[in-house]
Amino acid sequence: MIWSFLAVLFSGWLYVDASYRGPQWQRWVFKPVTLLLLLALAWQAPVLNTTDYLILFGLLATLIGDALTLLPNRRMLYAIGAFFLSHLLYTLCFASHMTLSFFWPIPLVVLIIGVALIASIWTRLEELRWPVCTFIGMTLLMVWLAAEQYFFRPGDESFSIMVGTSLLLLANIVWFISHYRRRFTSDSAIVAACYFAGHFMIVRSLYLS
Repeated sequence: MIWSFLAVLFSGWLYVDASYRGPQWQRWVFKPVTLLLLLALAWQAPVLNTTDYLILFGLLATLIGDALTLLPNRRMLYAIGAFFLSHLLYTLCFASHMTLSFFWPIPLVVLIIGVALIASIWTRLEELRWPVCTFIGMTLLMVWLAAEQYFFRPGDESFSIMVGTSLLLLANIVWFISHYRRRFTSDSAIVAACYFAGHFMIVRSLYLS
C-alpha cells in the first residue's frame, strides 16, 4: 500500500500546486491521474465486500464528473449528476453497515450547514438551482450517515469515513461559495486538497474493515 499511497500523494500534490500557481496542462493531467490512482488503491484493498464495490463505482462516477468539468463547454448539469451519483453510491455503502440509530444533534448541525450554504448561493444558481440543491442534499445525507456511524460505532474505519465525507462537504462548500459568490486567494487549491483528502480517507477505510 505504501507505494500506492505515495503515488496518490505525489500526484495529488502536483494538482493542488497547479491549482494554486501551476500551468493549465498540469491540472488537466493530474486530476484524473490522481483519481485513477485512488481507484487502483481501492482495488488493492485486502478484502472487498460486495458493498465495498460501491466505493469503487463512486470513484468512477467522480472521475466522469471531473472529466465533464474539464470539457471546453463545462457540462455542469451532467457533472453535477455524476457527483450526485458518486455520493449516492458512497451513502449506500455506508448505510449498509449501519444499525437503526438516531442522534438528533448530528442532523440538526448538518441541516443548518445546508440551509446556510444554499441561502448564500441561491440567487446566483439560476437554472442550476434544483440540481445543485439536490446534490448538496445528497452530500449532507452522506455526511450525516457517516457521522452517525462513528457516533454509534467508533473506530478507525468509521472515523476515516466521517473525516472523508466531512472533507468532501468542505470542498463543495468552498467551491460553491468561490464559484457563485466571490473568488478568494487559494480557493482552488483548498478545494483540491479537501477533495483528494476526502476521497483518500474513504478509500483508506477499505483497509480498516
